[in-house]
Amino acid sequence: MNHEEKALTYFSNNFNCAQAVFASFAPDFGIDEELALKLATELGGGARCGQLCGAVSGALMVLGLKYGNSHSGDKEEISKAISVAVEFNKRFCERNNSVVCKELLGYDLSIPEQNKKIREKNLFTSICPKMVEDATEIVEQLLTETDNQ
Repeated sequence: MNHEEKALTYFSNNFNCAQAVFASFAPDFGIDEELALKLATELGGGARCGQLCGAVSGALMVLGLKYGNSHSGDKEEISKAISVAVEFNKRFCERNNSVVCKELLGYDLSIPEQNKKIREKNLFTSICPKMVEDATEIVEQLLTETDNQ
């Protein structure tokens, strides 16, 4: 099963978008999938307030595992981490026009009346899987491209 299939399987099994993306890559970095699911729990639904899309948050966490800064003051490391994140966000926005959950869904899930609309219109099943798929695909592209540089 590839990363996209794995992420979509997680999402279809009631894990949120951040969990789905992050956990699908976790074993590649030596992280237990159960731990990955726990780490990303609070990032779904734009950190539960409709902000940064959870699929984007999960993807950025994956990219952080590969390119994140872990040495204080290492300007090359910091520069690489920033450039990869900027490129991810650019590509995601090219496909979806935003990285903001409430803009992608057209409703703010942190507002009870709007959350009800999201559920009535099945937006979690009609819109979010595409966000999970796009985020996962872009991460795979970036991991491949930057490994080949």
